[in-house]
Amino acid sequence: MTAKKLSVIIPVFNERATIREVLERVLAVDLAPLGLEIELIVVDDGSRDGTREILKELEPLIPFVFHQAPVNRGKGAAIRAGLELVSGDLVIIQDADLELDPREYARLVQPILDGRARVVYGTRFGGGKVEGLPLLAFWANKVLTMLTNLLYGARLTDMETCYKVFERDVIRGVRLTALRFEFEPEVTAKVLRLGHAIHEVPISFVPRSRAEGKKIRWWDGLQAIACLLRYRLAPRASLVKAP
Repeated sequence: MTAKKLSVIIPVFNERATIREVLERVLAVDLAPLGLEIELIVVDDGSRDGTREILKELEPLIPFVFHQAPVNRGKGAAIRAGLELVSGDLVIIQDADLELDPREYARLVQPILDGRARVVYGTRFGGGKVEGLPLLAFWANKVLTMLTNLLYGARLTDMETCYKVFERDVIRGVRLTALRFEFEPEVTAKVLRLGHAIHEVPISFVPRSRAEGKKIRWWDGLQAIACLLRYRLAPRASLVKAP
């Protein structure tokens, strides 16, 4: 596949401390050797801490598509809003914190460019234990990933990863309804049910704490389990987005 553009969707909610650096890091990525340019799509999901004002300030200076939600609806809703704006051949999700490194985009898109995959996940656990990751978060991710593999016949090591790369036609063809963090299990379940294998690429990861702005909570894990069970039993036709 010869791609021309990678659309980077960044859902943002109250990330005043990191949003400038994240945008700078993404825009510093050079994918020209791969024949790709970057389309940056920032979705501010009702920020109230000054993030919105920073984005407004940067809008004339940095080339990005900006969507502003009047109230906070959640990560899933922000990503869905961003998907309506993409024009790239490939789509990647980028969190607005500094846990992941955009310099790894090239490794993530390569399997798709080579024709070896249509969906790629960046696994944070491909190189062993992650320093600084709370034990509860580690095992919660392991349980959710194992449940995904059991229900959907996959061989994933990191279902909850942020770095998910899709051919545009794949992700735009999936009917998504998630509002919050259930986006991760929903998109994974539906992609697998629709017959798309997920290729994993190891990535680096610097976890942040709740004090630093981590927003996911324990009840999101319970919602993820319910989501995985629901879409395993859902009629296949209900997983496809209407044309």
